[in-house]
Amino acid sequence: MRRSAVIAAGAALSALALTACGGASTPASGTGATGPATTGGTVHYLLSSDYSHLDPVRGWDGGVNNFYRLIYRGLTTFGAGPGKEGTKIVPDLATTTGTATDDNKTWTFTLKDDIFFEDGTPITSEAMKFGVARAWDPEAGIGSPYARLLIDAPKSYKGPYVSGDLDTIETPDPKTIVFHLKKPFADFASALAQPNFVPFPKGTGAANAFDAKPIASGPYKVESYQRGASLKLVRNPHWKAATDTVRAAKPDRFQITFGLDGATIDERMLAGQGADANAIAGAIQAATVARIQAPQFKARTLSTYMGCTTYMSFNTTKKPLGDVRVRQAINHAINKDTVVAGDGGTALATRATSIQPPTIVGRVDYDPYPTDLAKARQLLEEAGLADGFDLTLDVRPVPRQQGMAVAIQEALKPLKVNVKINNIDTSTFYEVIATPAQQHDAALTGWCPDWSSGATFLPPLFDGRNIYDKGNQNLAQINDKAVNERIDEIAEMTDVDAANAAYAELDKQIMELAPIVPLLYEKNVTVIGDNIAGAYLSDAYSGGIDLVSVGLKTPGK
Repeated sequence: MRRSAVIAAGAALSALALTACGGASTPASGTGATGPATTGGTVHYLLSSDYSHLDPVRGWDGGVNNFYRLIYRGLTTFGAGPGKEGTKIVPDLATTTGTATDDNKTWTFTLKDDIFFEDGTPITSEAMKFGVARAWDPEAGIGSPYARLLIDAPKSYKGPYVSGDLDTIETPDPKTIVFHLKKPFADFASALAQPNFVPFPKGTGAANAFDAKPIASGPYKVESYQRGASLKLVRNPHWKAATDTVRAAKPDRFQITFGLDGATIDERMLAGQGADANAIAGAIQAATVARIQAPQFKARTLSTYMGCTTYMSFNTTKKPLGDVRVRQAINHAINKDTVVAGDGGTALATRATSIQPPTIVGRVDYDPYPTDLAKARQLLEEAGLADGFDLTLDVRPVPRQQGMAVAIQEALKPLKVNVKINNIDTSTFYEVIATPAQQHDAALTGWCPDWSSGATFLPPLFDGRNIYDKGNQNLAQINDKAVNERIDEIAEMTDVDAANAAYAELDKQIMELAPIVPLLYEKNVTVIGDNIAGAYLSDAYSGGIDLVSVGLKTPGK
């Protein structure tokens, strides 16, 4: 799974999963791009905030994951296309989605021919192994946890820079790579589609090297990068289109501009003048929703559910949030409708009641904590907190986040709970809240599936054995024996439908502990330039525009 990035960077959001990919989405309100893009030209991308990291073992949210596909390739990836086409797992650098033996504990992949890094160096199994092993680096490996969770490795292993080779990943020849897993995992090919399963030349990328200058294996490479301001991609001359069935790579260049005010982006996209006719952007501001109802914007407007849950997570190691009655009281006190209004209204979100969003297969619709101030007061009185307490809430300094935070602040005032809104820079927000030593009482965040399964939400967020000093996704730091045991039991199920139904019940079991407050299920609404073609909203990247297919109608325009 991954953290929400529409809120974070104006793009889209991600999670951890065990079963098949898929999931429904609301069709776009307008296609905006009639027919495929033509070759050439520059696509401009306007964003409020920079990407968290260019190094794929460090970054892990839907916005940057989407971007990674332009410069990196893995053994597998998501397909290209709207709806279910974009959630299929397909071969990328590998010839197939893998061969499983030893009851799904051993997975073997064969690399394609004619695959190269940006300098012309061949991509080998050794480079693939090195790239994957970087996930264990204690400083760099703060992104997706899949490698550490699934691949067998000594407890003392600390990545290739410190510990050297990882013996549980074998490379019998330059084209073959074999992974040995901790336990059977039938959908390993889906896990491999996550961003930190990409190759790098052995010995490269120590410290922060790839955050400044990545080594590309995809169709584009970084020509220039000014942190917080701009990023320019140009073609990788050693990428072979014949080896890549996913990336259309129609534009000659991508020019990404960071640091723009959200309202400014909206004004530019609506006007669509000059180079902005060739531009795409992230989600529009709430204040812009009414304006795009005008007929002239219909063909340029895309809208879909992101398939994510926005929530407030409690830090259960902080007093008095270690008391389940306090967490339950806050759940009862928060009015989800006012939070939706704070986010921009029903055009941009609907209220959430469960951990899993509606797009998750097997998910059950239920509401364990309807708004009830009387019940909330009773619970706080039982906890000895009738006079309330102070609570620090970590948020990002963007309008939709601020609107939700204020709604929470106001909802808790009747309980005498004083909410201090603590703003953390968007580009570092997830890294900060995923470091327990830097966490405050609560955080306003989001989670999205890497593919449509209850496992994409519940194990990464609530398995108590997966609490890390850095890159920690269990923000609540909950470690409940019964929850951990049930996660293991479901993981062993071979019937996908039964497993998904079991995750729906586990959702209820976890919410009895109230480690979070589910707030809303967000929608992505975006406007594209008039000269943009090949644009659609991807289910795999939480409703963001799939960058691998986008391009221009008329490159010289």
